[in-house]
Amino acid sequence: MSPAMEMGAESWENEDEDQISEAKYQQGVKHLCDNIGIKRLPRKYILPISERPIFKNAEKNANCTNLPIIDFAQLQGSNRSQVLKNLSKACEENGLFQLVNHGIPRDVLNSMRDVTRRFFELPYEERSQYMSADMGNLVRYGTSFNQNKDGVFTWRDFLKLTCNPLSDAIPHFPTFPLDFRTVVATYAKETKFLSIMLMEAILESLGLGCDDINNTKMEEDDILKEFQDGSHLMILNCYPSCPQPDLTLGMPPHSDYGFITLLLQDNVPGLQIEHDGNWITVEPIPNSFVVNLGDHLEIFSNGKYKSVLHRVMVNSLRSRITVASLHSLPWATTVRPWSRLINEANPKRYMDTDFTTFLAYITSCEPKKKNFLESRKLITRQ
Repeated sequence: MSPAMEMGAESWENEDEDQISEAKYQQGVKHLCDNIGIKRLPRKYILPISERPIFKNAEKNANCTNLPIIDFAQLQGSNRSQVLKNLSKACEENGLFQLVNHGIPRDVLNSMRDVTRRFFELPYEERSQYMSADMGNLVRYGTSFNQNKDGVFTWRDFLKLTCNPLSDAIPHFPTFPLDFRTVVATYAKETKFLSIMLMEAILESLGLGCDDINNTKMEEDDILKEFQDGSHLMILNCYPSCPQPDLTLGMPPHSDYGFITLLLQDNVPGLQIEHDGNWITVEPIPNSFVVNLGDHLEIFSNGKYKSVLHRVMVNSLRSRITVASLHSLPWATTVRPWSRLINEANPKRYMDTDFTTFLAYITSCEPKKKNFLESRKLITRQ
């Protein structure tokens, strides 16, 4: 560490944190680490004891690896019916699965990870051009989980990109690194196509056992047409190494709002899901996607499939980057339980909703866990 950096770290540790401008935290974790070189966690990032990443059973959480894996190639082959059953089970019991053999070339994945890492390595002055508190911006650089509402900040910086329609969005994307727009556009096209193929399988798995196969197929086709023009939000995440990772989180427990999220990880573990009262680490499988189910899919399935509660851990040794692609119906479309899944024995369990309702909710309160989904419930399953 240079003498200047050492002085910066010392002055930070000796400075009264109550007098530190909120603007320093709003500039992001990466800026904090790069320019101050902190050796201990600032108070702004220290979670209450009850919210810290303390395991009830650390050994079980660290070593659990039997999360469902779906082979996309088999899903397209003669074994489709069995894979659909496995998919349905994963959606009901876990709200998550790891997708392998998905068909997106390895070099596309590597390029996306690489350009993400290089973006966060840019000087702060370059990244900060896109910093905004306006959640409606096509491109938005920010920090924490919801920096407008978070009382305690989480150890994360992000870049959010609206990717549909892609041709309209690309001119707003960052111009540095120089290959950023090209790499992101290629990746966005690939993940969009994959998401539609996955949604086709998920819809088919929801319709398994329906007597009226022809009508079910027609309804599936209509829904997939909407997904062609559906929302696509890409979030590039950076979790710098943290001096005291046991006191904070990269992201707090939450569920995603859309139908499905395709998460591309690097080789640094960090994602955890809640399952049977335990936090389970999702170990990265090279060149795979983690597919999270979101609140919209739980609503659409009338509670048959579950959005997954998840959080992100940080560590003291290595930074971690991920790319999340969130897919749902068009912004203006109302999401409601599929009529085919509602009957006398299984009444409608959720209110209709749309993106405007979701945006109003998260801008008016601090989102925690699955609170938004809970606010849409009509019936609590016994």
